[in-house]
This record gives sequence, structure tokens and C-alpha cells, in this order.
Amino acid sequence: MQLVVARIGRAHGIKGEVTVEVRTDEPELRLGPGAVLATDPPSTGPLTIETGRVHSGRLLLRFEGVRDRTAAEALRNTLLIADVDPDERPEDEDEYYDHQLIDLDVVTVDGTEVGRITEISHLPSQDLFVVERPDGSEVYVPFVEEIVTDIDLGEQRAVIDPPPGLIDDRAEIASARDDADGTRDDAGDDA
Repeated sequence: MQLVVARIGRAHGIKGEVTVEVRTDEPELRLGPGAVLATDPPSTGPLTIETGRVHSGRLLLRFEGVRDRTAAEALRNTLLIADVDPDERPEDEDEYYDHQLIDLDVVTVDGTEVGRITEISHLPSQDLFVVERPDGSEVYVPFVEEIVTDIDLGEQRAVIDPPPGLIDDRAEIASARDDADGTRDDAGDDA
């Protein structure tokens, strides 16, 4: 199975290094020196990592045969793709690869069907499950322990305990105009 592990950014310096947007939780395993990666578009690869280093919080890579800024800039926006055994699991038992989560059925803790995971959206603050509901609409479920209570790969399902309003219209909206007993304070509206 092939997984996107990074996207090449802009050239760095004049000796062929590039910045890399890492898309794997295991960069030391997937993006180490000697790693041979397929590319998208395929015409730019395969690429073999010659060196890697962190500079100002960014990963910089140099590939074999890429020796100057012009060659490095030509790789910009190329996706780096690693071959991964489909049965391989991340080291941490609470981590999953995207391909393991796609197509899982999503149900609530009481067994109510919500839909099917069609995509994992990786945002800076957290990951989201994009869940397609039976009616074709989508709902976004934060992939956090408080909401996603269980992932069962054997049963091909994710169990969620959503707060009110996440997947339905049960949201309770509090108003600053409500007083302590929950009634509306309309004093002062008698003009």
C-alpha cells in the first residue's frame, strides 16, 4: 500500500535542499537517509533521500542527484509516497494510519448508525473524521478521545459519544439574556 508521507515545499539555499511538509507521524522511519520514495507526479521520481536535517523547526531534505536550487525548486509541490505493508501498525496502539480508518462504520455508544468515514482531515489543532451519512450529507467528528471512544478494526467500526449538536440538532443554546431559572428577562422592554 502506498501512503503520502510528505509534500516538498520550496528550495532552501543553493545546494539542492528543500523544505518538507511532513504528513506522517513517523518521519524518522519514512524520511530517513536512504529511503526511496515514489512521487506524485510520477515523472519526478523515484527520489532517494541523501540527507535530512531540522532547521528552524522545519525538516530539510536533499535528494540524490539534486545539487542546485533550480533542480530543488523543480520538485516543489511533489508528494512523497512510501510503500507500507497494509498490515503494519503504528508503534503506539492508540494510533492509526488513515487507510485503516477510511470506510469504518461510525456508530454512537448506544448503537445508532451515524455513517461511514470517507476522509481524515488533518488540521493544525486536531484531526477530523469526515463522515458520510446515509442521506449523503457529511458530518465532521473531531478525532479526540472524549468523542471517539473506541476504534475496532476487526469489526470495522468507530464508536463515538458526541456532545449535543455535533451530529444532530439537540444543541442547547444558552443566552446571556436568560436569567438563573432559565426564563427570559424581558424587564425593560415595556417602553
